[in-house]
Amino acid sequence: MEQPKPSNQREPKQYNGFIKYSGLAIQMAVTIYLGSLLGSYIDTKTGNTSELYTKVITLIAVLLSTVMVIRQVIKSNSDS
Repeated sequence: MEQPKPSNQREPKQYNGFIKYSGLAIQMAVTIYLGSLLGSYIDTKTGNTSELYTKVITLIAVLLSTVMVIRQVIKSNSDS
């Protein structure tokens, strides 16, 4: 006969959503940060003082990371 679980232990399912969405936030932050670094590097190499490449590439990274997060959320909701 199987013994019941103690009431103070939580089910792993309660943490799955938290882990999944915190991972998405980290992924989004890293994508934006790397885009910013790439833009800054290009601005330095080209001698551009207006930081145009940094702004444009960071904006593209924000848009890409937003699209990635939306796709993953839609996929995870359709799997449930």
